[in-house]
Amino acid sequence: MPTRKKALDSRTRRVAVACVMLTLVIAGPRTARAQMPGMPEHIEMMSWGRTLFVLVDQLEYSPAGRGRPLNVEARAWYGGAYNRIWLRAQSEQATTSREGEAEVELLYGKLVDPFWDAVIGVRVDRHWGDEDPGRILFGVGFLGLAPYRFELEPTLFVSPRGEISARLEAGYQVLITQRLVAEPEFEVNAAVQRVPRFGVARGINDFETGVRVRYEFRREFAPYVGWSMSRRVGGSTNIAREHGEPVAENRFVAGFRVWR
Repeated sequence: MPTRKKALDSRTRRVAVACVMLTLVIAGPRTARAQMPGMPEHIEMMSWGRTLFVLVDQLEYSPAGRGRPLNVEARAWYGGAYNRIWLRAQSEQATTSREGEAEVELLYGKLVDPFWDAVIGVRVDRHWGDEDPGRILFGVGFLGLAPYRFELEPTLFVSPRGEISARLEAGYQVLITQRLVAEPEFEVNAAVQRVPRFGVARGINDFETGVRVRYEFRREFAPYVGWSMSRRVGGSTNIAREHGEPVAENRFVAGFRVWR
């Protein structure tokens, strides 16, 4: 009797495995990829066909910051799973004066690993206020997930004058509950040459870190509150003082995160 029971159990397992395999074959590779654990969200959504994705990651106001600024960080991409066009933008506008700055990057991305895109393109910087400089940089870098789901974006920039700079952005999402999410972030900027009109010195110039805690009423809409700290280091501190800008700043922020 035990031998017959074991045979039935073995037959049941084989039938179950066969049913699962048949389901995957009928459903196609898209279903199989969507069920892969740890697959990045943008790959799952874009395994087939062309799709447009827009994310306003930060739309926030800082009531105690210098100039009480309004800050916007957004990104969008269009394409398929292997090739897509990326747009990254960030802007800060003081609400007590006309001073502000913006960066816009237009990049071509190629999937080089299930968790990584290689990107290449151009970046346009613009400052307005007392001075009105602007510049264009060529950029190359990566976007992806490191082990333990750390989001990393290292990028190298070169200007037409041969000025070389680099930026590393990192973030991590901590699920406190199914709707309450804490997201610590870190950014550091460095350069090879000194470019005083853009507040750039040789070596590491500045870093910014902070954390934002959002509540997702819907996945596409989430208000948040947070704290951000930025600090200039090295030679950029002297450039900041010459322009009357703060060397270090702490901000309380409140805003929204929206995507579609």
